[in-house]
Amino acid sequence: MPSDVEYSPVGEGLGMRDYWLYVWLRRAAVTAAHVAGLGLTLIISVLSRPGTSLFSWHPLCMSVAYCLCLTEGVLIFSTEGFPFCLKSRKWKVRLHWFCQALVLIAAATGLGFMLASKSVSELPHLVSWHSWLGISTLAATVLQAACGICLIFPKLLRLSSSPLRLKLKLYHATCGLVVYLLSTVTVVSAMFSDWFQATVKGVAWWGFLLLALFPALVVMNQITNAYLPRKKITS
Repeated sequence: MPSDVEYSPVGEGLGMRDYWLYVWLRRAAVTAAHVAGLGLTLIISVLSRPGTSLFSWHPLCMSVAYCLCLTEGVLIFSTEGFPFCLKSRKWKVRLHWFCQALVLIAAATGLGFMLASKSVSELPHLVSWHSWLGISTLAATVLQAACGICLIFPKLLRLSSSPLRLKLKLYHATCGLVVYLLSTVTVVSAMFSDWFQATVKGVAWWGFLLLALFPALVVMNQITNAYLPRKKITS
């Protein structure tokens, strides 16, 4: 039975892709998201001075996980502005999973350093909004990875039917957006921590906030444009 709903970029239905300005603005936005994610990671790695303490590795690992790897793992599927210009869907999926595996490894490492730092300093755990948001983000990341595994091995999990796989892909993309937005909120909450407030002040703080929020806007636009349902236009 044919469906009355299709999932495709919203701009195509409005003819927006025919305008060169629209195309170049999208490419510029995606490129800026790459630069913002990498730039934020590099700056945090410098500010945290890894190796000076156990805690110093926590901001580095988490920025690598969520500001860099998670961002690149999503932007791989963007049709504009990906550095490697991959055409093969197969290789995009493989690189996506490589990035997501790095997210889990880096996030778990960052959590380990945080727990070790708290234990050595004899400080209580889970006493701030940032820590609770961080735990929620990690839990959502693990669940999202499990959903992705179901898509990679559909036959083993008896999910080979096309309608069920399409629904699972939609849920995977939607939940992925939730994970990304949750990680962005967690990163922003870290900017209100004592460590970050003592390190970055004034106009620079607002610059960091922009670097954290801009990739989230690009990712949100990419996912909603790719999976937002719209009615087919028939003449």
